[in-house]
Amino acid sequence: MKIGLFYGSTTCYTEIAAERIQATIGAGLVELHNIKEVSLSHCLDYDFIIFGISTWDYGQLQEDWEATWLDINALDLSNKVVALYGMGDQIGYTDWFQDALGMLHEQVITQGAQLIGYWSNKGYEFAASKALTEKKSHFVGLSLDEDNQYNLSEDRINQWCEQILIEYSEI
Repeated sequence: MKIGLFYGSTTCYTEIAAERIQATIGAGLVELHNIKEVSLSHCLDYDFIIFGISTWDYGQLQEDWEATWLDINALDLSNKVVALYGMGDQIGYTDWFQDALGMLHEQVITQGAQLIGYWSNKGYEFAASKALTEKKSHFVGLSLDEDNQYNLSEDRINQWCEQILIEYSEI
């Protein structure tokens, strides 16, 4: 099994999280791809895909994702399993925490992907988010806040990686 991890990163936090995910699951299993350098269509080479995105300012997409956003519409993800992770600032942008993660979730669902890796929103403090599930008890993917909860990221990544590997094995 190979996992394709595709991310966009402006300040390197999303890239660092990608590297941590790769180290946790195993470098032999996870292949990293910066979407600034690799076409999103390359994700079709994998049955298991992880997408990493960050929310900018007032609920905006990270620049590399914004530049390739319409490319998602050309992807047939109907036979793919996808897990998502997002970066955000729950204090500085409390009304838009993880909005890009929620927008990406909507895009990949529309393309037929089977999503795994939903993550509890306990332990976060924010006012609003497009990344919440319908019941509002979970985010649609792992949510990291390197600005305010850096000390929790490593444990969250470890737990989430274990979770998605279990969920994938049960499919």
